[in-house]
Amino acid sequence: MPFLELTVACRQSEQPRYERALEDVGALAVTLLDADADSGNERAILEPGVGQTPLWGAIALSALFPHDADALALLAALEAFDPALDWSRAGFRSVADQDWERAWMDRYEPLQFGARTWIVPWNRALPEAADSPAAAVVRLDPGLAFGSGTHPTTALCLRWLDDLAAAGRLQGADVLDYGCGSGILALAALKLGAAHAVAVDNDPQALLATHDNAQRNGVGAQLTAFLPDDAPATTYPVVVANILASALDALAATLAARVVPGGRLALSGILAGQQDALLARYGAWFDALAVAQDGDWVRIDGIRNDRPVHG
Repeated sequence: MPFLELTVACRQSEQPRYERALEDVGALAVTLLDADADSGNERAILEPGVGQTPLWGAIALSALFPHDADALALLAALEAFDPALDWSRAGFRSVADQDWERAWMDRYEPLQFGARTWIVPWNRALPEAADSPAAAVVRLDPGLAFGSGTHPTTALCLRWLDDLAAAGRLQGADVLDYGCGSGILALAALKLGAAHAVAVDNDPQALLATHDNAQRNGVGAQLTAFLPDDAPATTYPVVVANILASALDALAATLAARVVPGGRLALSGILAGQQDALLARYGAWFDALAVAQDGDWVRIDGIRNDRPVHG
């Protein structure tokens, strides 16, 4: 039976709060590891006794959820349960007694977004509709990094990019993909006509997956990837950020400062009901803000005005 595994690091003093949050959102099991142990020498406590806590200073918590759990919805629920905890470095992977990742890829079908954009796994033939010069095809092996096009937050962004391309706003443009995951949005932008893409993520694994996917799609020379602190402080005509609402709120000034006046911004990873606060926050710097919804998730997009960013 496959499971979705969430792993997050925390301080020993915060461990009970993290564990309570994970149990509250339905974790089937929680494992604690010494995050400072040398590789291969980790010491695990599967279920500490009542009143017992590890003595380690840094802890890695590993929680198992049903395989069909929605990773972004879990993160949103965890943030809502205890907003003071930091879930930004949480990682996900599928675990099972079989190679679940490969089995999932065997069932993953080609997907179309908008008029031209196609996401096609490596092990699938191109659909007839995608086998044309006009199609923008991204061949993807998501690996352990989030971003396959199947989640509504990603789909909303892909359709937005496809619409931008149809309006002629991607041709020859530089694009910033903030929270890149597998690099799917940066790759789609390049396939739709962008000249260069900058991908940013706080997970080094995501940057490796993005680089690998860019090389396999023949656009490696057009894409650069950075950790947030290393990303260039420049501006772009197109910026897309597919992260969680709390991060979008915290990064509002940073993201606004990355969009040129007249440039386009799309924000996703927002649960329905969370958009009003973000609309108010970004309204200081963006005009014509619009909301699109797919299931329980929404996207906000707008046009950068010329008001300066002060934070």
